[in-house]
Amino acid sequence: MSEPNCLFCRMITKEIPADFIHEDDRAIVIRDINPQAPTHLLVIPVEHLESLDEAGKKHEPVLGHLLRVAARVANDEGLAESGYRTVINTGAGAGQSVFHLHVHVLGGRPLNWPPG
Repeated sequence: MSEPNCLFCRMITKEIPADFIHEDDRAIVIRDINPQAPTHLLVIPVEHLESLDEAGKKHEPVLGHLLRVAARVANDEGLAESGYRTVINTGAGAGQSVFHLHVHVLGGRPLNWPPG
């Protein structure tokens, strides 16, 4: 299901152009238009889920798929040796600005801890 006013849903249907890195029947991967690291990718489920809080037991397979795709594209981008970070922001207070679940993949520079 897609939401007509959702930015990511509109990218998935190719109504809005995006720099696609990967696409399959359950997820897409695009480059973030406001990168926070030299490599900043977004792994987005095709099915519209507002946030991680909205995901239920039936979504467990797609959640696992998102993380596997995140690892695959991070390795494809050459981040395996230096490391990378995966992040899911849930809610505006945590920095979620597009309310369609997505996984950030960040790398290409040292990432400090704690974040933020």
